[in-house]
Parts: sequence; structure tokens; C-alpha cells
Amino acid sequence: MVKLYTEVRVERRNDISITLSDRILMLGSCFSDEIGDKLLDAGFEVLCNPFGTLYNPASIASAIARLDASGTLFTAGDCVQIGAGDGRICSFEHHSSFAAPTQEAFLEKANGALLSSREFWRAANIVIITLGTSFIWKHDGKVVSNCLKRPAREFDRSMLTPDKTASLLNGIIDAHPDKKFIFTVSPIRHLGDGAHANTVSKASLHIALEQVLGTYPERTTYFPAYEILLDELRDYRFYATDLVHPRDVSVDIIWSRLKESLIPESEYRRLEANLKASAAARHIPHTEQ
Repeated sequence: MVKLYTEVRVERRNDISITLSDRILMLGSCFSDEIGDKLLDAGFEVLCNPFGTLYNPASIASAIARLDASGTLFTAGDCVQIGAGDGRICSFEHHSSFAAPTQEAFLEKANGALLSSREFWRAANIVIITLGTSFIWKHDGKVVSNCLKRPAREFDRSMLTPDKTASLLNGIIDAHPDKKFIFTVSPIRHLGDGAHANTVSKASLHIALEQVLGTYPERTTYFPAYEILLDELRDYRFYATDLVHPRDVSVDIIWSRLKESLIPESEYRRLEANLKASAAARHIPHTEQ
């Protein structure tokens, strides 16, 4: 029979898996949120992006540093007014979904999330990090997670080298010997700078992860979400109408492959029961995957 696609092999590792008894922190691009929703529906204990969507390794490292910094909170000095006539208050460490009409309201929301997230983080034993881009933006010399519609002249843009990205990720792993790490590269393309720049950015992430995985083979693994969408599916039928984000069916396929590679078969019965219950709660027919 003629094969119409090349299947990406996803190997199961017995020493790194996720079970319904694990506590899982997910950080990274909006693809993290989509897979995080799947895990939540399946009954996993998951905290996804406590500061909102994060795209680059430096912002992810900063977010974890915040979670580690017991006793510290966001203050008035962290508050920034969103530009382009929006006027709401947020911070450069948060996604704009945290924005509020006043400084007080933002700080209450941000610090409430920070305190509850710290408690979860301390007990988390699995960390899933999805890297989106190597590009970073700095404001007054500090990497930002979101430019908040501020004028471009306020920021300096650069690209992290593979060595710098590897150093940031190594620092996270070294500081948390009690946790295991699952890395992915987001299949969502960042085309604002052009297709070539996106390719260079993603390649830099892959090179960095190769270094990290080689340094910590017993505590890290890689799940090929990027390769499944771009090398196996590789058709615009599998993209949303913006031709950048994956369609729901693509997320379902990637979730199915993740389940096969990272979730023990002994968990499948409970997992499927949880998925059916979640679907019933939303009045959505559930199809086993």
C-alpha cells in the first residue's frame, strides 16, 4: 500500500510518564493551554500558565523565578498601562488577560494567582514546557513577556542563542531536582518577522533542547508536537483559518499521540471515564481517541 504521509515516531519512556496522581505545571505558548485543557478534562491535576501565555525561554525562566521567590509579591512598580488607548493596567510579566481597570484590581488579581500558584508549584513533580520562539523583547534592559501594545520604540528586540536558551533551561532543571521535565516546541508559527526568521527561531530552540536533553537524560524528555504537525500532518487542512494555529482536529491528534507516549496504559480506563464525564458536563458527544 502506498503511504501518503511519514509518521513521526513517538517512543514511550517508562521512567518519565504522567499519571493521575501527578501534579503538573505547564508553561509556554498558547499550545500549552490547548494540551492543558485536554489534561484537565482527563482528570489530571494541572496548573497551566499561571502568568498567562509565555512564548520565549527567558520569560518562562522569569516566571519560575517568581514562583520560587517566596514572600515576594507584585507591587505598584510592576504595573504598566496598556497602550493603544486601552488604558487598563497589567505588567510586563503577564499576559493581557490579567489586565484590570485599576492598579489595585490588577495587583489583587496578579498576587492572588501568584500565591495559589506557588503552593501548587512546590508540590508539582512534572513540568511541561512548550517553547514558542527564540525572539525576546526588552524594556529598560529587562525581558518582557508581553509588550502590552506599548510603542515599539520602547523595546529592544533580539534572538536568544541556543547556548543562552540551554543555559536558562539548565538553570531551571538544576534548581529543582525533585521535578521531571517534558519539553515541546510549539507548532504554532510566528510569522510576523517572516517565514525564514520563524524557521531560524524554531531551529535555535531545537538545538538548545538537544543540549538540555543530553545533559539531563534521566530527568528530561521531548515530545514532538512540532514534528507531528509540520512533518506528519503537513497540510493546511490541519490549520485554523488564520493558517498559523492548529485546528481542533490537529490538537486532538497530537493529544492522542501524547497519551500513547506519556500516559501509562493502566491509567486509560479512568482517563476515558473522566473524558466522558467532562464531555457530558459540556453536552458534547465524546469519541474515544
